[in-house]
Amino acid sequence: MSKIFKVLKTEGNARRGELSTVHGTVQTPLFMNVGTVAAIKGGVSSEDLENIGCQIELSNTYHLHVRTGDELIKTMGGVRKFMDWNGPVLTDSGGFQVFSLASMRKIKEEGVTFRSHIDGHKIFMGPEESMKIQSNLASTIAMAFDECPPSKAEKEYVERSVARTERWLVRCKDEMARLNGLEDTINKDQLLFGINQGAVYPDIRVRNAETISAMDLDGYAIGGLAVGETHEEMYEMIDVTAPCLPAGKPRYLMGVGTPANIIEAVSRGIDMFDCVYPSRNGRHGHLYTHNGKININNAKYINDPRPIEEGCGCPACRRYSRAYIRHLHKSGEMLGLRLCVLHNLYFYNHLMEEIRDALDEGRFESYKNEMLGRLKAPE
Repeated sequence: MSKIFKVLKTEGNARRGELSTVHGTVQTPLFMNVGTVAAIKGGVSSEDLENIGCQIELSNTYHLHVRTGDELIKTMGGVRKFMDWNGPVLTDSGGFQVFSLASMRKIKEEGVTFRSHIDGHKIFMGPEESMKIQSNLASTIAMAFDECPPSKAEKEYVERSVARTERWLVRCKDEMARLNGLEDTINKDQLLFGINQGAVYPDIRVRNAETISAMDLDGYAIGGLAVGETHEEMYEMIDVTAPCLPAGKPRYLMGVGTPANIIEAVSRGIDMFDCVYPSRNGRHGHLYTHNGKININNAKYINDPRPIEEGCGCPACRRYSRAYIRHLHKSGEMLGLRLCVLHNLYFYNHLMEEIRDALDEGRFESYKNEMLGRLKAPE
């Protein structure tokens, strides 16, 4: 059993838990707010994150390495002090950029050579480099360096990729142990999560889950989903993979997803989530409610005096009307983007609170069925 994670209650495969870290204890299931470069796009501050119920902030190793630089951030006391955030931070390893920057990289056993998306200069990142950058950032949770193969890649390629990622994971674990023993390391209690890969091949997913589970890591993620496969394929991969991961360790589904995706994944045993949807969609005026999404740019909201969602406690809904927020968006005012992003992040964080309450009270299944029906409502 894990010393840092406790499963407090279960309902079916859904788990209610508690994750204790050197930077605070958080309640699961939870949603991590994505601040790729130590900032949430849309003018959202660390103080805002505290006020809307964020428990863990997520930043990206590759992006902070290329701008402003992990060495500089280390001199500032790590990413948490740099952005004045008091809670835990999870840093993605840069492995996803192996997937998303496919046209700008070359993969070898040693690691990956990138071309910076900013100025094109050459960058090399392997397991040791990723761990060093994340150690410099002093995040609470570091993710292992991996390759995220395309969901529809040929099976032979995926098998080779996953085998290499497993070898990289051994190197990540060894390097983190070395770094955590150095005198000048800021966070000597940094946790390491491994990442399950395997595209949409159940047998590869299961074998990989069993292999990485034997390494006794602090937590485990399921990666390489929500990258082109159907929702049904994603749910199938979670169904076959989650039971093969240690029951007493946190399980993190990377990059997922919609509110419905999250509820479905919780019911399959997932504890942690992140996704850019709430901030990205908010910047375009697409807003989440308990009765489906609305597009605030639609003409029908031009003189609508109601808040985005009745009863919502977010900063936007407590004070402003749909008509005003639409006006801000149409006028190109930054305040419109900010209010919409705040609403969406508040919605996601409090959706997780509702899920936790339902699990605490033994009514998650009924909550799930009700919410999935409501979320399908047309605008």
